[in-house]
Amino acid sequence: MKLGIISSPTAEGIRKAAARGLEFVEFCINVDQDVDAFERSLPELEQACRETGVAVGSVGRWGSDRIGENGVNEEEFAISCRLVDAAARLGCGVFVTGVNYVEGISLYDNYRHAIAYLERLIQYASGRGVRVAVYNCRWNNFIVGDEQWRVVLGHLPELGIKYDPSHAIYDGADYLKEMRDWGERFYHVHIKGSVRIGGERFDDPPAGLDQTDWGTFMAVLYAKGYAGGLSIEPHSRTWTGELGDRGIDFTIRYMKRLLFRD
Repeated sequence: MKLGIISSPTAEGIRKAAARGLEFVEFCINVDQDVDAFERSLPELEQACRETGVAVGSVGRWGSDRIGENGVNEEEFAISCRLVDAAARLGCGVFVTGVNYVEGISLYDNYRHAIAYLERLIQYASGRGVRVAVYNCRWNNFIVGDEQWRVVLGHLPELGIKYDPSHAIYDGADYLKEMRDWGERFYHVHIKGSVRIGGERFDDPPAGLDQTDWGTFMAVLYAKGYAGGLSIEPHSRTWTGELGDRGIDFTIRYMKRLLFRD
């Protein structure tokens, strides 16, 4: 397993990861991000990766509408393909996506359209050496757990999962059971802390300062033979600025112990 971090898509972000001794960065070009600007930055990002030895472990896109009432959103599919091309250029082997649920059409049609989008994207990405994973984040995505995975991943054997235990925790799901049942399909993993109080989300502190059983989490990954990336995701309004930097450094030290690199 390799340890990395979600970063801004800049040379500075790559150099910061290198200074922390991390092995890769992850770029999230979400619905509110400028895809054109990201594409223009690719030469600079390639150079920074060459200079530092830091790889790009994942490129993903959260929040957009991939399907509509009549099927695949072709404009969004084209953006997904552009990001897959960018991932391939950066030597990145994983593209992360989700699929929105469309109200007003049947569950069957939602599955049908979602599978159509993912099937086409997998075919496009595979020709460029990139694998496709669905995130278990609930942001404009309904393929989030066992019920949906049995349908969609059951139909698409090449499709993987980008897994983050915090989403299961906040939704009241059993993240260890999900890992036991689906760990062989994990292509990428997020490392983000989570705290629930009174059954409600309280904060996303650094991993190792939260309620996730990270020791058991890692034990299951080892048992499943997971060899992909562990991507630290700073995601707290509390842990920002200097405190946030100290939290990231703490999580790096904590996770390196679980990777037997202390």
